[in-house]
Amino acid sequence: MVNKLYNMTPREIVEALDKYIIGQDDAKRSVAVALRNRYRRSLLSEEMMEEITPKNILMMGPTGCGKTEIARRLAKLMDAPFVKVEATKFTEVGYVGRDVDSMVRDLVEASIRITKQSRLEEKYAIADEIAEEKIVEAIIPGKSSQKSSGSYNPFDFVMNSGGYKSQKQQYEEKQAEEASKLSSAEAQDIELAREQVRQQLRNGDLEEQYIEIQVSDKPKGNQLDMSEQGMSIAIGNIFGDMMPEKKKNKKVKVKDARKILREEEAQNLIDMDQVTEDALENAEQNGIIFIDEIDKIASGSGYRSGADVSREGVQRDILPIVEGSVVNTKYGPVKTDHILFIGSGAFSSARPTDLIPELQGRFPIRVELESLTEEVFLKILTIPENALIKQQKALLETEGVEVEFTDDAIAEIAHMAFLMNEQTENIGARRLHTILEKLLEDISFNIPDMEEDKIVIDGAYVKEKFDEKIHPEDLDKYII
Repeated sequence: MVNKLYNMTPREIVEALDKYIIGQDDAKRSVAVALRNRYRRSLLSEEMMEEITPKNILMMGPTGCGKTEIARRLAKLMDAPFVKVEATKFTEVGYVGRDVDSMVRDLVEASIRITKQSRLEEKYAIADEIAEEKIVEAIIPGKSSQKSSGSYNPFDFVMNSGGYKSQKQQYEEKQAEEASKLSSAEAQDIELAREQVRQQLRNGDLEEQYIEIQVSDKPKGNQLDMSEQGMSIAIGNIFGDMMPEKKKNKKVKVKDARKILREEEAQNLIDMDQVTEDALENAEQNGIIFIDEIDKIASGSGYRSGADVSREGVQRDILPIVEGSVVNTKYGPVKTDHILFIGSGAFSSARPTDLIPELQGRFPIRVELESLTEEVFLKILTIPENALIKQQKALLETEGVEVEFTDDAIAEIAHMAFLMNEQTENIGARRLHTILEKLLEDISFNIPDMEEDKIVIDGAYVKEKFDEKIHPEDLDKYII
């Protein structure tokens, strides 16, 4: 299944990531090459494709330097299934090493969601036409729609062979009977009125009008999820397919009816068996699993006991999935041989060599991310499309207040963030969030009562804001 990312060269992938992430060029290049290699692999013969496995990546660097952000942006950039898991969750008390397969099952769920949405979008054009006709029918019903509904025996469908007519036959006969009664003049009048309504719908004149539509009455099934075996049973649906689909009337505005009917009709047009088949293949060939905090399951080289043993156990449970195995999911078995794994960790108290040798060998590409400098902080505040300064300004503009940050204010914020990371815990770019929130706290709190439409924040304001509260030497205690 070829997606838009396959048309991007490694350089283009890096440029797309540069819009949101400053620096860390080595990590971006490694990710871009790994993804491009998938495209190259897809052009090979089937025999050669099976032999080539992805080159998994191990990212090392302090917290807040962009490891997770690279993975998160990658997920938004591409159409391939992506899932992020915390390695530490498998070391929890009572959970040690259990159900490590769940990361693959989560990937399959993500793949189903992506593939289904893709198929729905393909059918929306046809679904829109059907939805429009149903809305017209709801506003101006024909005589066939005005018939009184008789009682229905739910067991008629079982007894077709005993002289009973199916629901479909009864419906078709009744339609034919009503149609014959309808005079051509009446039919023409109704069609003319419907055409006028259709035109009004397309002009958007009836959006706020309430209409009554029929929608599927799907029971909220009780789902019994036996995730350890990769099985899931919807108890409410065990006998659901044996009974005709129930409908219920719903009174909604035209604009809401259009959305409801569009989704319902698009859903009816897609083949879920084909969606599942494509999604499983997509997960196997294009899936990416990001394992965060992988350093927390590494054991030091010293004496091992208790928690260390459990950490090594988790590594051994993760190993077969990374090496390549078959995991059972409720949609079918999934091979993990060609899924790309990206490991990530600070590796402050452990080293990559503290991982078991077999797992080290499955992450051949090692990338070390750098600590953020004052210059990088300055760029993070201003350059990316979602820069923190832009976010804060946009938030306050929603209440009619324009906030302007001068260059010296931004420089002072970057300088303060760098110093705090140097003097206390290095929490990377997250330090900027803390400083900005504290800096704008009073403004955000007082906005409803403020008379000013424009507030200028300069370097002096930044210094004064924190100097008022505490002495400079205690600054590190104040900002986390």
